[in-house]
Amino acid sequence: MAVKKEAFGQNSNGVPVYAYHISNNAGMEVVVLNFGCIIKNIFVPDKNGNKVDVNLGFDDIKGYEVNSCFLGATVGPTANRIANAKYKIDDREFILPVNDGPNNLHTDMANGFHKRIWDAEEGDNCVKFTLKSADGDLGFSGNRVFEVTFTVTEANELKLHYHATSDAKTLINMTNHAYFNLSGHNSGSILDHKLVLNSTKFTPVIDSAAIPTGEIASVVGTPFDFTSEKTIGQDINADDQQLKYVGGYDHNYCIDGADGTMKVFATATSPVTGISMKCSTDLPGFQLYVGNFLAAENAKGGATYKAREGFCLETQVYPNSINQAGFPDCVYGPERDYDNTTIYQFSNK
Repeated sequence: MAVKKEAFGQNSNGVPVYAYHISNNAGMEVVVLNFGCIIKNIFVPDKNGNKVDVNLGFDDIKGYEVNSCFLGATVGPTANRIANAKYKIDDREFILPVNDGPNNLHTDMANGFHKRIWDAEEGDNCVKFTLKSADGDLGFSGNRVFEVTFTVTEANELKLHYHATSDAKTLINMTNHAYFNLSGHNSGSILDHKLVLNSTKFTPVIDSAAIPTGEIASVVGTPFDFTSEKTIGQDINADDQQLKYVGGYDHNYCIDGADGTMKVFATATSPVTGISMKCSTDLPGFQLYVGNFLAAENAKGGATYKAREGFCLETQVYPNSINQAGFPDCVYGPERDYDNTTIYQFSNK
């Protein structure tokens, strides 16, 4: 096990950026930046023993300073959508940036946590990143301290542990927005990937704005049913209004049996490399997004990423939970720390 720190240039304000290489003895290496807590690379061995980078990203800081698709980014304090860009806690209203139609998406495109420099502390097989956010910052209450720890284990696991404290009740719903392509980051379409989801329910959206209706619906008999293995592309172009609203899969799934303990929620496999990724979390949901609107030029190695060339499994509390009765609680504060874990484990056949 090893952690190696190297310079990764400077951001536009002249602040040094560093890349942290976390590797194990089984051939896995993850590279994470202190800029935005961004996952830059995930190298894992394929079925022939060759190292493959299965995470989409950029080679330089300039790419990440734009990064309109949030490649590899730690999104916070809130990920996904909040209806009408506002919410209430104890009858106090908070206003967020209107940046996705009339709604809020991923907190703030220019000033969110994915565009900030985090403090870093290296361990033997991990790096812990810390960021302080003052009361009122970005429209959120509480003086808060956020921590995200990236750990690589000898079992080829990438473990993400999130922890935050606040001196006032506050809204938190973070995620990591890694785009995966298990055939290799620059290998084209992910529609041939095989996928199993341990979710029999999902949250339908109202329209193309992708705000959940509040219903928790069964996937049975719909294109959203991945309870048995099928390719991502098998039903993606079905005559289904939910798919048409958002150009494919971009919906929150409810994890079966979610109870605050670790649950396996997804397994994805590339037929090309044999690389499989098993995903688990103690959170209640995750967003399946298959890059319907993915577009990035001058990416790693000169790659150009196009629609449906990467997929995301973003663990989270359900989108717009703060405004939707019956959805999981996402308010934290002096009596309730924000604390959760997500693990992506890689293997090959």
